[in-house]
Amino acid sequence: MRARTHSVLAASVVLALAAGSLAAPAFAAPPATASRSADQRGPAEEALRAAIAGLPNQYATAALVRVGTPGGDWHGSAGVRDLASGRPAHPDARFRAGSITKVVTAATVLRLAAQDEIDLDAPVQGYLPDLFTPDFEQPISVRHLLNHTSGIKPGDSFGDDFAEVYAHRYETLTPQQVAASAIAEGPEDFVPGKRQQYLNINYTILGLLIEKVTGRSYASEATRLVLRPAGMHHTYFPGTDPRIRGPHSRGYQAVERPDGTTRLVDVTEWNQADRWAAGDMISTTADLEKLLTKLFRGRIVPQPELEEMFTTPAGVTGATLSAGLEYQEVDGQVFWSKSGSRYGYSTFIGGTRDLRRTLVYSVNSTDAKGEGHKPVAEAIVAAAVR
Repeated sequence: MRARTHSVLAASVVLALAAGSLAAPAFAAPPATASRSADQRGPAEEALRAAIAGLPNQYATAALVRVGTPGGDWHGSAGVRDLASGRPAHPDARFRAGSITKVVTAATVLRLAAQDEIDLDAPVQGYLPDLFTPDFEQPISVRHLLNHTSGIKPGDSFGDDFAEVYAHRYETLTPQQVAASAIAEGPEDFVPGKRQQYLNINYTILGLLIEKVTGRSYASEATRLVLRPAGMHHTYFPGTDPRIRGPHSRGYQAVERPDGTTRLVDVTEWNQADRWAAGDMISTTADLEKLLTKLFRGRIVPQPELEEMFTTPAGVTGATLSAGLEYQEVDGQVFWSKSGSRYGYSTFIGGTRDLRRTLVYSVNSTDAKGEGHKPVAEAIVAAAVR
């Protein structure tokens, strides 16, 4: 029997666990005098406005925020579309959603499972026999991929540091190449299902699985099964196109010069093909809010498959990842969320399962992939959970 775990995380623990992915700000516990049991208050509008005031600054050039509470909703934007013109940020701008793509991929797999096209307990080796080598003797279930307990190692990339990957930003590394290189590395030294490691490769292989069982492209199936039912009309998968179509704010990465000063490098255009089903989606805050609310209400993934998104693997020490989401408990409230980052773009969606409190933001961070302090994002989260 599979059990839901409810390990309480310290407020200082970040939500994003992937090596190299955005470390989303932890939820800060409210003051001890605040009552959470019958909270009918609206958003802390003054605090939210203050959180995104003064942009652009050294930490971010723009921010878009949407907060939902029992007492009402709040939408805000700040900053500029680009540093050259200084035009105000478009409130409906598109941006790179990064690993929030995994929420859509997980939902697509679970829809297919509900239609009996995928068995979550079946070994993925049986679905993709041409991908796996004999080294993978232990069966890896589809569920192991969904909750990052597969034991598959990372695949190829264009490098580890900014300068290296930036030099290849217009080149294409296909998902098939990434998956094949990962399998060539052989499995990790643990039994699948016994350890949790957040890695993009799990969702890259899920993308291949979707294509294999449907005979159609990942983008078309994710659109048919998730984006359209959610009403996400401004969200798409760019493939090898390095541009962001439609209104958007440009992304920048802070790079240190030899003399110790910092310059901002425009990173808006970037071929994200290697991130694919794990992180190449382009969206808007309004669309991501629709995804969050309709998903949690069971309007995209039906029961019992929806429970996979609110269930962490039993018997795995420290597991906080479910199918597409991440778990955190703060001050007696359970939050389910997902963060994402690509250079120039930091994104977050999350809320309580009953949707009494929700948050979606996109921040054009100048160090989106860094693991350090994120003042703008942290201020948004602190204001959103008041």
